[in-house]
Amino acid sequence: MEIAMESDSVLLTYRPNVALILENTEGQILIGERRDVAEAWQFPQGGVEDGESFEQALYREVKEEILLTPESYRILESKGPYRYQFPKGFEKYRALGQEQHYFRALLLGEKSLLKMEDTSCEFRALRWIAPNAFRISWLPLMKQPVYQKVFQDFFQLTLMSSSETSLK
Repeated sequence: MEIAMESDSVLLTYRPNVALILENTEGQILIGERRDVAEAWQFPQGGVEDGESFEQALYREVKEEILLTPESYRILESKGPYRYQFPKGFEKYRALGQEQHYFRALLLGEKSLLKMEDTSCEFRALRWIAPNAFRISWLPLMKQPVYQKVFQDFFQLTLMSSSETSLK
């Protein structure tokens, strides 16, 4: 992680973060609609706490955000880091941006393990989709280059834009 100097009350560093690409046995991936931004879909993700490994942070964040225990899925691979910068004026984490490590995992058992209506405050809805159905336009601009690279690295796909951005 790069650390720079503190300026205007923002620490110029990248916040460590983990994200989960959860697949079911049909090859679909799980995405969540953010509670704070309607029709913004993303993978479950969250920050790494002091003293945590990336894998420990993943297990904690997945349990917090989508209520799955580590026994419910098996990690297949991980890649990273992927970085993006926060927009100017965004001071929530006192960081320049996020540095993410992505984990691809297989859901062990039925999709019904996930209670789609019973999610944390992070997501208002969860959906299973084919990887090639994800649209770059569902993301804030700051995250689009990272997702483009993640989909290329994990699925050899280039994400498309679409005028139809709703999954409802």
